[in-house]
Amino acid sequence: MIDQRTIAYIDCFSGISGDMFLGALLDAGLPLDELRGQLALLELDGYTLSVTRKSCGAIAATALTVNTEEKHPHRSWGDIRQLITTSKLAEPIKETALSIFSLLAEAEAKVHGRPVDTIHFHEVGAIDSIIDIVGAAIGLAALNITSLQCAPLPMPRGWIQCAHGLLPLPPPAVCELLQNVPTYGVELNQELVTPTGAAIIKALATTYGPMPPMTITSVGYGAGSQELANGQPNLLRLVIGTAQVSVEAQTVEVIETHLDDWSPETFPYLCERLLALGALDVALIPIQMKKGRPGFLLRVICDPATALPAKECILSETTAIGLRFRTEQRWTLPRETGTVPTRWGDVAVKKVTTPTGEVLTPEYEDCKRVAIAHGIPIKAVYTEVERTGSREFKKEPLRQAQGER
Repeated sequence: MIDQRTIAYIDCFSGISGDMFLGALLDAGLPLDELRGQLALLELDGYTLSVTRKSCGAIAATALTVNTEEKHPHRSWGDIRQLITTSKLAEPIKETALSIFSLLAEAEAKVHGRPVDTIHFHEVGAIDSIIDIVGAAIGLAALNITSLQCAPLPMPRGWIQCAHGLLPLPPPAVCELLQNVPTYGVELNQELVTPTGAAIIKALATTYGPMPPMTITSVGYGAGSQELANGQPNLLRLVIGTAQVSVEAQTVEVIETHLDDWSPETFPYLCERLLALGALDVALIPIQMKKGRPGFLLRVICDPATALPAKECILSETTAIGLRFRTEQRWTLPRETGTVPTRWGDVAVKKVTTPTGEVLTPEYEDCKRVAIAHGIPIKAVYTEVERTGSREFKKEPLRQAQGER
């Protein structure tokens, strides 16, 4: 079964802040009236939202400003948690917002060497940061975004003045939040990634790297509040699209090795052992190796959970002294196992659903069994199955078949 899911890619070539992310969501299609209506459920007074179009270089973007009279009050983590928890927002939105603030609290606590429950937010406790974080949760839910992926983040250098005094860039809380997140250095002495932006990324992004495969449905640009010294547009780009996702796990491990001093006559036995250990596919490919010697490329595809037994089997049953392995993504078509009736009895088949319709694929071992039992050419069994077609297909419980599943 293939499912269409909405995913989004954060292209943060100029960094990310809370207002840039929320501006990008609005630019990509989040209705402003819906955002205002949902934020009203937070029961937080003393602010207005200003949304304008702004040109950054040659690109038009949405700029979001939270206008408020309050001047950065020191709200505690408990205050903010209570505000969100007791609101009338939907539970998934509350959970998303609380997860972002929780990461912020933990980062601040570690940087300042204090218990997390005693942390009082400064800039991030202000109304504008609360609106940015809760608004991000509202926008993702409204646009039905189920997966958020992110580009590596740019890290500047220099200093910034804040409520804690003069701090190096990136701010210590940002460095704490972005552990295990891909980053790269840039020659700019301006803040590019704010603590709020870093917390949004860390809480919500599932993977990092290049743009994932998708069919793009909308693109939004959120404008930052400062001009960058190098002249590049201070924008955050949010690319939203659909991805086809199978309910079956699509991450596999590919194991390979080159063999030039191994007898291939034991390959059928090796193949049987690997399939019994859970391998999804096994292939042996002739290659020309160093010094002109013929050899083989052994390639095994398996679920990452069963990779270790497969590796041990290869090292035990072949002359390999080393293995290469990598994780890859795959896309498989929906299929069912079952039988179709023939003049010689039922024959096992797979029914595969392709983009152009259903196709029956006979199981080789069962066709071989029928051919031997009745003394007929195996191609006659295949022809009979094709003639029968899917109209008489009888579904059976899914079973493991040889070859990649």
